Amino acid sequence: MTRPFRFGVVAPVLTDIATWRERVRRIAGLGYSTLLMPDVPHWQPSPAPTLAMAAADTDLRVGTWVYASPLRAPWQTAWEAHSLTTLTDGRFELGIGTGRPGIEDELGSVGMPVPSPGQRLEQIRETVTRLRELDGPDIHTPVIMAVRGPKAQALALEVADTVTVVAIPGDTRSDAAAIARRLRAGRDLELALHVSVIGDAVAPFMASARDTDPAAMRESDSLAFLPDDPGAATEVIQRRREELGVSYFVVGADFAETMGPVVARLAGH
Repeated sequence: MTRPFRFGVVAPVLTDIATWRERVRRIAGLGYSTLLMPDVPHWQPSPAPTLAMAAADTDLRVGTWVYASPLRAPWQTAWEAHSLTTLTDGRFELGIGTGRPGIEDELGSVGMPVPSPGQRLEQIRETVTRLRELDGPDIHTPVIMAVRGPKAQALALEVADTVTVVAIPGDTRSDAAAIARRLRAGRDLELALHVSVIGDAVAPFMASARDTDPAAMRESDSLAFLPDDPGAATEVIQRRREELGVSYFVVGADFAETMGPVVARLAGH
């Protein structure tokens, strides 16, 4: 099954609220489907109330990109997710993963236990189980999982609607293709791709990440890279759907205007 393209924007609150809300309205006007928030305590307001405000201001779908499972009890994450689905008339998507690099130090700094990777996956499973109980038979909150290893992939095949693959240094195109094939062979999932570098620019919230050198990523045709020319970017995106089955592309807010012509041409097709 070939899914239609859709596009999301990760837009952390890095300015005053009035400026951020105006940016969200501009993003909605460009044709993006989803406004997304990272889960970074002490960096910005909590995702849940911020996303509820964005949904009230626009007709965008909203979602987390992504909740770190160890930061909240599963019942709490499920309650927040179901509440956001209710408050947004079904426009919320729960993005969830086991936590970005360095999550262990963050947990320790606030006095929380540091679960093992396996325990974090079980937290995701319990979260989705409780969410489905809260949703009941008439509501379905979409779940987006960030995955890497085989255990995470197996869980995603059980509980997720959309999957984004977490890249690590040294990944090749064939590595990504193999993971995509395994996931799509298991079930008809929507596959997502987070693009952190466009042209010569790196998304600000990804600037500290390893392997985000634009020249090197361009040379290797990295999956996390797109050219800043709209025509060239359109061709690359279409090729990635053909090769990998990826139909949902996520970019940083600073790239929203640059990618606007691409979104106008491809969204929904």
